[in-house]
Amino acid sequence: MFLRILVVLGLLATASAQSLAEEVDLRVMSFNIRFGSANDGDNSWENRKEIVVDMIREQDPIVIGTQECLDFQADYLVEQLPHFRWFGVAREADGSGERMAVLYRADLISPIESGNFWLSETPKAPGSSSWDSACNRMATWARFHHHASGQAFYLINTHLDHRSEPARQGGSKVVLDFIETLPDDVPLVLTGDFNSIAANSIPYSILIDGGLADAWDTAAERVGPAVTWGAFKAPEVDSDRRIDWIMTRGGIVADRCETVTYNYDGRYPSDHFPVVAHLKIGGSEDE
Repeated sequence: MFLRILVVLGLLATASAQSLAEEVDLRVMSFNIRFGSANDGDNSWENRKEIVVDMIREQDPIVIGTQECLDFQADYLVEQLPHFRWFGVAREADGSGERMAVLYRADLISPIESGNFWLSETPKAPGSSSWDSACNRMATWARFHHHASGQAFYLINTHLDHRSEPARQGGSKVVLDFIETLPDDVPLVLTGDFNSIAANSIPYSILIDGGLADAWDTAAERVGPAVTWGAFKAPEVDSDRRIDWIMTRGGIVADRCETVTYNYDGRYPSDHFPVVAHLKIGGSEDE
């Protein structure tokens, strides 16, 4: 009996090691969805919400970091996309307003811990702000478990201030400070609307110098324009103004990164273009 138990434990250990070594495909979307109560006329939420759903179906992400999301928008999306669930808290101290809602495929991954912090000198204080920030800015994060492989990864989703450069720089440092508290050996993805031009701004440099990689720069294949804000219009194809980024750390390889220009008869899902990265986690070193 004792020998049989040892054999079973050995088989379980081998299976576990093989599972952890398995390469994981992870499709991540960063999407400023444009808050649904905005007075956008023809581009109001009611006129574009079905386009948002169709775009997500076409892109088939596993996890989405949204910005400017209101609760009724997240509720609508998970109603229309039944494999998805969402979590996130509002940025105001009274529980109102926009949130960094994270949507995820509940049939593929599960959040095993999650939390929030504010981009301020007191990040644990709900609704706090600093550095003359025009709005209360925050981040929502989770440690996910990938069902099939057993692989864990972190997702952090944020939105830097749109007016105050000191707030953008301070916010980037707060995000990086949080990242530095996490285990180095667990892969990590950062999504967000950073309101700063990639490769040409101090907030970007703070994160790159802190050890993160820009999926757009490292991807084997890049698709779409290098601009992520379009004001509900077609992108300026020759522009280089990426303010929405997906960044990675910890053994993640970017196969493809795309600025998604999906539209229906010229109507776009949002005033920002979603960014989608096709990532691979682990597998090669241990196989």
